[in-house]
Amino acid sequence: MGTATEQDRRGGVPAARQVLALLQALARHPAPLPAAVLARDLGLPRSTTYHLLGELLAAGLVVHLPEERRYGLGLGAFELGTAYLRQAPLARLARPVLGRLVDATGHTAHLAVLQGGDVLYLVEERAPNRPRLVTDVDVRLPAHLTATGRAILAELPPQHVRALFPTRGAFVLRHGSGPTSLPELRRVLAEVRRTGYASEDGEVTPGFASVAVAVHDHSGLPLAAVAVTYPADDQTADPDRLAHQVARAAAELSRRIGGTTPVPAAAV
Repeated sequence: MGTATEQDRRGGVPAARQVLALLQALARHPAPLPAAVLARDLGLPRSTTYHLLGELLAAGLVVHLPEERRYGLGLGAFELGTAYLRQAPLARLARPVLGRLVDATGHTAHLAVLQGGDVLYLVEERAPNRPRLVTDVDVRLPAHLTATGRAILAELPPQHVRALFPTRGAFVLRHGSGPTSLPELRRVLAEVRRTGYASEDGEVTPGFASVAVAVHDHSGLPLAAVAVTYPADDQTADPDRLAHQVARAAAELSRRIGGTTPVPAAAV
């Protein structure tokens, strides 16, 4: 996002853009920020920054931490997020995209989001004559075992991943395979970043494999992931070709939700 001066030259409603810029800056950062940092990063006068923060405080969208002299997102922002989930626009926008992906690949497609150390499946579009899978709507699975989870985790900040998997006890297994420590997970995620897509083979359901690619929000951060699941012994299923088709679907969904080109992922 450009500075306030750059945005003012584009016309429109500068104050509204400045409020949005503040909220987006707070949402992108993993911890609360000082007002001076917000003003500097957004190119706003300090007086304007404090005025806008005051309005956001009054609305409950921002909270002030006086001991730390920092500002973070407030309960009102959380309520907006939960309202978004209740209305389910992401799932609604994803269904036709996944339907076309199923038609193109002949395999079942999914959409999942990260919730803590798990992924939550929001949409499943089952391919004709394919069996029901464990990755059904509203099912939760360990993120480090799933292709969708790995696609999202690979693009999160290192400290975020460490917080989600602080001990070996966080690395539960379903069928005896998968990463069991943070160093092992780091290697898996490094491979995701290298290839541009995530995969798993038999770690969720024996006999089935999946490939997944992240969907990005307006800040370029991973909001969700699209995946296809196929029989692991299907000789016609080329993981690289499937991943290319999944990547096209993920990019289309990113565009539909107003997403942007992702920022380069840091090493975990």
